[in-house]
Amino acid sequence: MTTSENNSHHEGAIHHEDHHHLLEVATSAKHLVSTSVQSSSSHHKHFKAAESPWRKILMSLVAGAVAGAVAKTVIAPLDRTKILFQTSDMQFSARKAIEVLTNVYRKQGFFALYRGNSATMARIIPYAAIQFTSHEQYKKLFNPNNAPSLQPFPRFVAGSLAGVTASTITYPLDFMRARMAVTHRKSNYKGLTTIFMKTLTEEGPATFYRGYLPTVLGVIPYGGISFFTYETFKKRHRERNNGEHPTAFQRLAFGAIAGLLGQSASYPLDVVRRRMQTAGITKYSYDTIKNTAKDIVSEGGVVGGLYKGLSMNWIKGPIAVGISFTMYDLTKKALKSTDFFADS
Repeated sequence: MTTSENNSHHEGAIHHEDHHHLLEVATSAKHLVSTSVQSSSSHHKHFKAAESPWRKILMSLVAGAVAGAVAKTVIAPLDRTKILFQTSDMQFSARKAIEVLTNVYRKQGFFALYRGNSATMARIIPYAAIQFTSHEQYKKLFNPNNAPSLQPFPRFVAGSLAGVTASTITYPLDFMRARMAVTHRKSNYKGLTTIFMKTLTEEGPATFYRGYLPTVLGVIPYGGISFFTYETFKKRHRERNNGEHPTAFQRLAFGAIAGLLGQSASYPLDVVRRRMQTAGITKYSYDTIKNTAKDIVSEGGVVGGLYKGLSMNWIKGPIAVGISFTMYDLTKKALKSTDFFADS
């Protein structure tokens, strides 16, 4: 073999070895990329799974806030009228309620019908957000086996605890809202900040929780019955319609019935709560639930006192609760259609 042939053979062997080496490098790189992608995908899935519960909580908070704000804004004028009756000795009637609404509008203007609504929004947005979110968490707590729905008693307890949780956290805001509703802009209680500062300096911080006990005692049946009734109606609807979800109108009807039953059961304690909250800026002064209820009954009787304004509540309550439950479900549905909440 000549020198030229030897060189050519040697170069061919080198090229073959280089080609084989490049194949090995490419294969190794491909394996590394594949492993990296799989690892990244696995990590991404794990991350999404880890953050999913927090996204669910955030979604419930947002949906609850929207639901509460819309519902309370719709019935704000009726709500203020109800509080004016509850905190005075006026005898309630539908005609008298219309007169009160008309007088407020004529003497103080349209926006006076919404006086206290800023405090209502400041309270109801966190209240509804906490209530609906805590209700979801209590349902999970009472349903460790992930059954399609809770049994009746845990269903009631979950609603009651949700109401107690939200009321406890937001009660000072409810207290200030009640005081705004029974005063007018020309009084010394001109706004939420003024009410807060005057109450704090003149009556002390403990005053912000005056009336808290009747509130909690009232919210136990109210929250329990409301959530229990609404969830039960939805459950029965799914069972009778092959798993189909109720329409918006059906949700409104379910919520209206839930609100009617819940508010009727807890209404006397609501009257007691309002009297205790506004004591000091009205002509009344109360110290205990018993004495407050006793004075209310002696003043107007059981029906005319403890149930004063209930017929108005039968109008505004079902509307508010129906809108609230419906808006919560529909807002959650809308949020789930977004990329951020898609996996929640």
